[in-house]
Amino acid sequence: MRPGPTPPRPRARFNRRGLLAAAAALPAASLLPGCSDDTRRKTGGRITLRFQSLAWQQDSIKANRQLVAEWNRQHPDIQVRYIQGAWPTVHDQLLTSFEGGEAPDIIHDASDDLADFAYGGDLADLTALLPSRLKRDIPQQSWETGTFAGRVYGVPFLQEPRVLIANRTKLKRSGVRIPTPERPWTWEEFADAAKQLTRGGNYGVAWPLKEPVSATLNLSLSTGGKVFHRHPGGTVEVRFDAADQVVPRTIHDQVNVDRTASRTTLGMGGSDTLPGFFAGRYAMVPLGFSYRQQIAQQAPEGFDWTVLPAPQGARPDQGVSPQTLSVAEDCPYKEEAMAFIDFLLKPPNMVRLALGDWMLPTGQEALKDPALRVAKYDWATGTALAGSLRSAPAQSVRGYPEWKDKIATPGLQEYYSGAIDLDALRKRLIGDGNLVLARYQR
Repeated sequence: MRPGPTPPRPRARFNRRGLLAAAAALPAASLLPGCSDDTRRKTGGRITLRFQSLAWQQDSIKANRQLVAEWNRQHPDIQVRYIQGAWPTVHDQLLTSFEGGEAPDIIHDASDDLADFAYGGDLADLTALLPSRLKRDIPQQSWETGTFAGRVYGVPFLQEPRVLIANRTKLKRSGVRIPTPERPWTWEEFADAAKQLTRGGNYGVAWPLKEPVSATLNLSLSTGGKVFHRHPGGTVEVRFDAADQVVPRTIHDQVNVDRTASRTTLGMGGSDTLPGFFAGRYAMVPLGFSYRQQIAQQAPEGFDWTVLPAPQGARPDQGVSPQTLSVAEDCPYKEEAMAFIDFLLKPPNMVRLALGDWMLPTGQEALKDPALRVAKYDWATGTALAGSLRSAPAQSVRGYPEWKDKIATPGLQEYYSGAIDLDALRKRLIGDGNLVLARYQR
């Protein structure tokens, strides 16, 4: 078992709960009118837990709200209040709410956003609270995504592989071998296929890399890439070795050398590429598995599309950062909060959440559900890839959000556009990157 960093310790801070506790020791006359968090959350013997969900697709929001309503009907003494959050702002919103002592009790997030909150003492250690059924149902490779210093701070429940969404008509016309989960393309075959699919001013592939870091790191697992290397003492060092360079070089060369990938899509999000994909400007677009929903809803009538597995190197692995459910350390009702999480993630409910988000459940029982193994919308392709999904390389790295935003994102964007070469990218990721991480490891 690999040595980990020093176990998380609660962060010393003056938050609302701490101030209220300190105020309890003062004379009553010195206190302003108010009520404690416990009083606010428990009235008349009934507990109220606040659940912040980041569901954003209509079907997903509906599924989450329905499950909350079902819980509330079944548990009149433990009520859950649904709070709508948003993915683009969740990190900063949680930072503010933790510091102010106003964090939700049950927190929906992604595993690659948890490290600083876990090590900072903002999230509850769930290890001893996890029901045995839930521990057995979710495989160890998924638990690793929500585990920091050997303790569980997030329950992973939904995940998605990155896949190739392809124009089936163009594929058939080109004569390229159609990859399958059992026999995917290598990165070299993918580059060759993109060349054969580039015709008449249209591109073989469009890389939407407005947020390039997670896509690059996660796909690089298949070539043996790690980028982040943990030393026995727990400190982390950034490297950019040959195995880390295969995927970035492939993307760079498709844009700047082979001219098989569109330059204009590099600054786009996934949804931005869909009109061009439907118009035939790109034959393939690497996207998350859940984008199938938008394609199914928006594709022109008669547009024939399919889902292909992502290219692979010597290993079948792909990094993922599953969606997670956590409990705030300040929550006074941790066992009740965990009971609600266990309810949400019972196999039939996990299936409903997966279908609502067009993603894969982490639970092995839910993954067996026939609804997730049908040929329609290529659900079966996704479930066939579930066993190859691994913890993302940056999962437990303190300072990763700053490294990503300030160093890796601009560096990769400039490299992919051709503004800098591979050596310049390497120096930036390693030199500047290690300076950033060092501040979090003192």
